[in-house]
Amino acid sequence: MGALLGIDVGTASARAGVFSADGTLLGHASQPIALWRPAAGFVQQSSEDIWQAVAIAVRAAMNGAGHPAIDGIGFDATCSLVALDAEGGPVSVDPAGAAAQNVIVWMDHRAEVEAAAINAGGHDVLAYVGGRISLEMQTPKLLWLKRHLPERFARIAHFFDLPDFLTYKATGSRTRSLCSTVCKWTYLGHEGRWDAAYFNAIGLGELTKDGFARIGGTVAPLGEKLGGLSAEAAATLGLPPGIPVGVSAIDAHAGGLGVIGAALDGATDFDRRLALIGGTSSCHMAVSRAPRFVPGIWGPYFSAMLPGFWLNEGGQSATGALLDHIVQSHPAYPALAALAAGEHRHVFAVLAERLTALAGPGMAHAPLARDLHVMPDFHGNRSPRADASLRGMVSGLTLSAGPDDLALLYLATIQAIACGTRHIAAALNAQGYAIDTILACGGGTRDPVYLQAHADATGCRIVLAREDEAVLLGSAILGAVASGVFPCIEAAMAGMSRAGRIIAPDPAMRNFYDAKYAVFQRMHDDQLAYRARMAGV
Repeated sequence: MGALLGIDVGTASARAGVFSADGTLLGHASQPIALWRPAAGFVQQSSEDIWQAVAIAVRAAMNGAGHPAIDGIGFDATCSLVALDAEGGPVSVDPAGAAAQNVIVWMDHRAEVEAAAINAGGHDVLAYVGGRISLEMQTPKLLWLKRHLPERFARIAHFFDLPDFLTYKATGSRTRSLCSTVCKWTYLGHEGRWDAAYFNAIGLGELTKDGFARIGGTVAPLGEKLGGLSAEAAATLGLPPGIPVGVSAIDAHAGGLGVIGAALDGATDFDRRLALIGGTSSCHMAVSRAPRFVPGIWGPYFSAMLPGFWLNEGGQSATGALLDHIVQSHPAYPALAALAAGEHRHVFAVLAERLTALAGPGMAHAPLARDLHVMPDFHGNRSPRADASLRGMVSGLTLSAGPDDLALLYLATIQAIACGTRHIAAALNAQGYAIDTILACGGGTRDPVYLQAHADATGCRIVLAREDEAVLLGSAILGAVASGVFPCIEAAMAGMSRAGRIIAPDPAMRNFYDAKYAVFQRMHDDQLAYRARMAGV
């Protein structure tokens, strides 16, 4: 038996991982990708740059793994919008016309007005996105392109979600993933159809022509073989042609596949489980046999992650990005960053060390931020408030701005992010879940302060994946099923994913975090009160 290749395109890099059939990582590599911000709220990429980065990462991962035979390939990526012409070339989405920039990145907020207009219509499909469409989803962005760049919109023959663009480049197939189309494009997976009335009503009726060919005439579920690796793609990636390629997934959903099925306590009770995939943003995945409609939480999405199950997807628009912003914009950062670099450590590790020194040996960090509070919605709130207009707040600052002050602000920001996860879990539990276990993967899970704060704030045990690269593992699972190494996704999850370290909540911190969570809620109410007071002034 050969190996399996998982390919993940995040916001900042393309990554590749080679795995054995039991989920052991044999080799992996990463390659940065370019990001442009031409104006406030605008974030763009180049699909050609991304594909070249994929090729570099795949070749390096294969070198690291010793060039095993590859049985199957899976792809995942951020839910960014890719625009191509009839020949498969890029069509610019940049207002100034930068030719290569044909990708509207998931975090782009240009379509705020369009999202508000869509939500005002009360369309039936909105029931399956938590009641309100997000400006991070694709139909508001499509409407923005039509309104603001009409000539280019008319020239775009193929609108792809980025995961589907990758499988298109790998195989030539224009089949779209049920994962992407259900979660970001309003495809009704439980009925197997697009809602033409919705597109007509919001002013995108032209996309209904030719069986919705421009956005997805054919839609396939996760676990299916999409095709074989084309000769052209094989030459680019340094692989043999014909390798089975699976239907793609959104990156967070691949992470969910990589962790949520791990065996715990001799059983798998999905009603008690929340998959937390951390990175630039965070996603919170829960699945159930019956649909659960949770206000402010995306979904329920049928078969969008685990076939036959309904998915509810919560999220925070900025988590890793928020921590980076808070830390890197602080006056104490340059000196701490130089210290960390000299010791070959991450600056977060240096900050955690300072927190330990401030708290004292064996003492909890959390109470150090008793009087310092952060509202983490610097990039709006994705869930469960579903309000992209919200902004960040900090309460408790002093005139001091030294290293210890930065450590405390770092701690308070992590606590705010953890309270956001508690808020999402509470919304899910109010509609039938009983979440007491969070299976976590991604960048934040390498930070012990982040992990303990999430356990203490939510009261849930945090279970880490045995395999640190759980998102890549999720993509490899897609390749494993497409190639027939496993008969279905559930079997592949059971065979390839394992639980690792467990972080338990500290009972002594319960009252502290109950109070912290109450402040977290109050800060939101206060922000709305400030807006009301300033309205019309």
